[in-house]
Amino acid sequence: MVRPVHVGAAAATLAVIAVAATLLTASQSEPAGPAAVEASFGDYRPAPEFTERVTETLYLPMRDGTRLAVRLDRPAADGKAAPGPFPVLWHHSLSIDSKPEDGAGPRSGGFSAIPGLTGHGYVVAQVARRGNGQSFGVRRGYNDRIEAHDAFEVTEWLAAQPWSTGKVGIYGCSNTGDAAMHALTVRPPHLAAAFAGCFSWDKYDAWRVGGIAAQWGVGPSRTVEQDMQNQPVTGDEDKELLHQAALEHQASPPLAEMWRGMPFRDSMSPLVQSRFWSEGSAGSYAAQIRESGVPLYVVGGWRDELRGQGVATLLNVPGSRLLIGPWQHCENAGFALVQEAHRFFDRHLKGIDTGIDAEPRVHYATPDSDVPDATGLPWRTADSWPPAGVTATPVPLGGDGVLGSDAAGARSFTVATDVTCPDSGSGPFAQPCHVPGAGASWTGPVLAADTELTGSPVADLQVRVDRPDAQLFAHLEDVAPDGTVTVITEGRLQASLRAEHPSPYALPEGVPWHRAYAQDAAPLAAGEVARLRFGMLPTSYVVRAGHRIQLTLTGADHRGSGPLPDAPARGSRCSPTRRGPRSCTSRSPRPDRPREEPPCSPDHTPASWRSPPRPRWPPSRGPAPPTRRPGPAPVPCSPPSGRRPRASPGTRCTGLPICGRCRRTACP
Repeated sequence: MVRPVHVGAAAATLAVIAVAATLLTASQSEPAGPAAVEASFGDYRPAPEFTERVTETLYLPMRDGTRLAVRLDRPAADGKAAPGPFPVLWHHSLSIDSKPEDGAGPRSGGFSAIPGLTGHGYVVAQVARRGNGQSFGVRRGYNDRIEAHDAFEVTEWLAAQPWSTGKVGIYGCSNTGDAAMHALTVRPPHLAAAFAGCFSWDKYDAWRVGGIAAQWGVGPSRTVEQDMQNQPVTGDEDKELLHQAALEHQASPPLAEMWRGMPFRDSMSPLVQSRFWSEGSAGSYAAQIRESGVPLYVVGGWRDELRGQGVATLLNVPGSRLLIGPWQHCENAGFALVQEAHRFFDRHLKGIDTGIDAEPRVHYATPDSDVPDATGLPWRTADSWPPAGVTATPVPLGGDGVLGSDAAGARSFTVATDVTCPDSGSGPFAQPCHVPGAGASWTGPVLAADTELTGSPVADLQVRVDRPDAQLFAHLEDVAPDGTVTVITEGRLQASLRAEHPSPYALPEGVPWHRAYAQDAAPLAAGEVARLRFGMLPTSYVVRAGHRIQLTLTGADHRGSGPLPDAPARGSRCSPTRRGPRSCTSRSPRPDRPREEPPCSPDHTPASWRSPPRPRWPPSRGPAPPTRRPGPAPVPCSPPSGRRPRASPGTRCTGLPICGRCRRTACP
């Protein structure tokens, strides 16, 4: 028997939610009406119409003359493109090469395999966003209004071609999922469906969860050498146009500097002359997305930090659908994602009844481990999030260290930032982990039955620290009989940004929202007991009988990239109060004094392709970006083939096409 316990809001300590098991195992609805082919969730295999495809590449000029690189894959027969007309799918990417680091996803069965739908009568296009890949122009920020209006023009151009039916769909994951969402905001008349994964609804809450900087999102600040590794557009075999485009890209503002310069939600970035957290958030244009009426299918993973953004999208876009498996960023092991995308697009671009309209809006898997594979896992359904019937049950943190105990007292701990988590991954794939002794834990009793945790947890804590500010990280964990600890979900908050405000968009019931404007920053006074209430990422997980549920609080995380400026030389002392745990800050390098490490430059790149000095943004006006201090002389890198060379965090590796830092393997 499964004894469900769900996570939710609570008063005074940590909240753990619960919902009846029968509500979590509701049977799926049968497809309404006859379907053209057999179809069900994740299983859609109509016979292919074509076994060949032809590819062409070209430059498409935008309204301001900027040329975007386009790759077209078209159904073919006998080596020639079929005349069609066909519906069109397109991907607003970082190049037209469909590389994993461009946001297509690392798995062959995932987003990167969607071009294979040419066999089923689709034209599939890859379009490099301006300032990226083979396209000309300057990237201004990340998913800005200029890119959105480019998406309008591209969509309408695709719809107007003689081989097009005029029905256009867009897809993408990670940064290209954001691009797909921003295409919705400008409402192209011929955009008929969007299939997007692992994107940000609210960029601040995605990039600076709880006001704490994320460990990813610094790409794609690429060099000329990296851009020259892209395949050129047809007719540019000598790469002369590619080289011109690569030089133009160097006027793009460095994303790491841009994010670092916007610590608050209302911060103005001088690099792009914008309050970019707002400009770059799809949620800022929620009304336009709703008015577009474009069907939207959202994909996420329980091991991806952006899963809460997918839930927010579901709650704010009527009719949208949500699929969440046990995956990391843009992954889909154990699930036929392309078949599900095909089923969705056939319904909305071809008018085929695939049964999808009759199904609940939400499908989610419920794992019992952190293995990012859906094979054999049960799939639940719901019409919203959290599932209907969820109720909040407070679970106190006892002074005796027992989760659920009413014992009086408090606990304290000292935190240092030198915590490490071997084999936790990097960039958007980095996973949280339990570091023994790094904080304080509250452990529950041994479970007599399997217990399901499904919902959106909320931590409600009383904190006292010996610094003006603190970063608090909360992990909800599964403790196995042998002592192995698996992080189920997590949350975080910077103490000075604890003030709560009404959210401008819908969130799961009971989840607080922090406006995090500059005027909201409130340092902690000496001896002050402050209430910190913050949401943890949504989850669905089964803790097996014989295991225990645990909450761990720390004041540092191995993924942190934005330490507090007043961090002490040694760990700080955290003094608890009776009502709950507390956190403290710890030593860390100042953010304005990054550790200098040798940059590397490829010894196999022609000197004429080396990157010139980065010009200021905008080229004709505005303040220049902060200048970089000169570092050590470059050291050579081996050519990017096979296994990537390792590098220490912070190393700038100009010889690898991986988002500007050697440790980055993808661009969220």
